Amino acid sequence: MGFEDKILSREISQLIWEKGSTMGTAESCTGGRIAESIIAMPGASNYFKGGIISYTNEIKESLLGISTELLEEKTAVCEEVAIKMVKGAIKTLNVDYAISATGFAGPGGGADNIPVGTIWLACGNNDDIVTMKLEENFGREINLSKATTQALQMFLQYLLDRGEKQEADDNPTVQIFGK
Repeated sequence: MGFEDKILSREISQLIWEKGSTMGTAESCTGGRIAESIIAMPGASNYFKGGIISYTNEIKESLLGISTELLEEKTAVCEEVAIKMVKGAIKTLNVDYAISATGFAGPGGGADNIPVGTIWLACGNNDDIVTMKLEENFGREINLSKATTQALQMFLQYLLDRGEKQEADDNPTVQIFGK
């Protein structure tokens, strides 16, 4: 875990803990790296309930409730699956917030329409989820590191942008970053 990830994790920790909220992760291509960064902070057990590493479609379906039809129609590497992974983690882990990552880190696995380096990130609560698409291929290790850092940055910005105002807002939203 890099220095930047530790700083991001500390800031997330302070915001989540102060709010008395809980969080979890649903990770495919990052394989637990986001969760590892979150739990690097002492006291993480006060707000981090757990993570689901859903490396296969079978786990995405059985633990996160993602439909076979969606996975067959759009593949696991799409915005819709990233959003469903957040919602599935919130439900399965019984948390307020979740972060998800799904993509092709490389060196193989990509296709013409979804090349290696394509990684969808999402975070939020059940009614308000933001997403980000990474599209550059820097090689497996850098792709995974970049996805982890970007996911943490996105979640921190999500928390900072919403503060307490989201509790009063009943309108579900989805925002897209990085397009």
